[in-house]
Amino acid sequence: QVQLVESGGGLVQPGGSLRLSCAASGSISSGAAMGWYRQALGKQREMVATITSGINTNYADSVKGRFTISRDNAKNMVFLQMNSLKPEDTAVYYCWYRYVIRNYWGQGTQVTVSS
Repeated sequence: QVQLVESGGGLVQPGGSLRLSCAASGSISSGAAMGWYRQALGKQREMVATITSGINTNYADSVKGRFTISRDNAKNMVFLQMNSLKPEDTAVYYCWYRYVIRNYWGQGTQVTVSS
């Protein structure tokens, strides 16, 4: 089993920045992929950014150039630096961990972008 705990969400004005963190614990593998998904009210959960164990990254088109994903394998953590935030970035952000065919999710952290 893998446990994921997110932190760093909150309320920010348009154009502002936030940094999300996710700490993984339990049966961790350095070969796992990690990332962030989000779900806005009334919408389906969508991929925001992912990073493989080899540090290859993938971003949703809507966040390219604004968000940066990174990971610290020594600390079993993944981060999402979010800059130039827009109201449409408002959502619950979930940490994601995948190893082989198993997916794990965090409990989510709310990000609200509003003036």
